[in-house]
Amino acid sequence: MFKASVEVTLKPSVLDPQGEAIKKAIHGLGMECVEEVRIGKLIELEISGNDLPKTEAKLNGVCKDLLTNPVIEQYRIKIQKV
Repeated sequence: MFKASVEVTLKPSVLDPQGEAIKKAIHGLGMECVEEVRIGKLIELEISGNDLPKTEAKLNGVCKDLLTNPVIEQYRIKIQKV
């Protein structure tokens, strides 16, 4: 069995209006030292099986086809055996 996490973020060249709104709110709370805020999402999965390369390949496909918009988002996968 594997435990995987997929971190999805906007590509650096894509404007992040949510991040800008949060940055303004943080500044309003007195923390003007915050220079940039980017918003993303974290997806955690428990996956049965023992074949790490096969699991990683399939999860990459799921990320490209379902979990991300490859035009504007990038992703990072972390998998550990449990």
